[in-house]
Amino acid sequence: MSGPTIAVIARTLGPALIALAAGLATGPLEAATAPAVAASSAAAPKPVPEAAPPVSPHGRPKAAMAASTAAVRVALVDINSASRRQLQQLPGLTAADADRIVAGRPYLSKADLVSAKVLPTGVYLQIKNRIVARQDPKRPPKPPARP
Repeated sequence: MSGPTIAVIARTLGPALIALAAGLATGPLEAATAPAVAASSAAAPKPVPEAAPPVSPHGRPKAAMAASTAAVRVALVDINSASRRQLQQLPGLTAADADRIVAGRPYLSKADLVSAKVLPTGVYLQIKNRIVARQDPKRPPKPPARP
């Protein structure tokens, strides 16, 4: 057992079991310090230092991985099939913006919202990671508008 493992056991099971955990240690250093740990825990429990945060196989802290994957789990809104209400729930979109999106359907890509001047660039930049333009195989795409 390593030092952090003993610390985790101490935090979860209590200081009275430190002696038991130290007695199970197999390393020469841990076995030599086991009586000292048992004696110090019997007299007065000392605060146990925090263990290092868990790390992924790639070296990133697992908390950071969880935060980054949580952002990925956000459901994307399809601009070709979403209702006006679903579109209005996107940050920065007004009712008028949602109406213009619905009126201009279908879109080949989400970037068409800016190129067709349906949305200002600033609003598009706020929502571009939350939207997608899926294609309906039953409906042919709208031909491009001629200037």
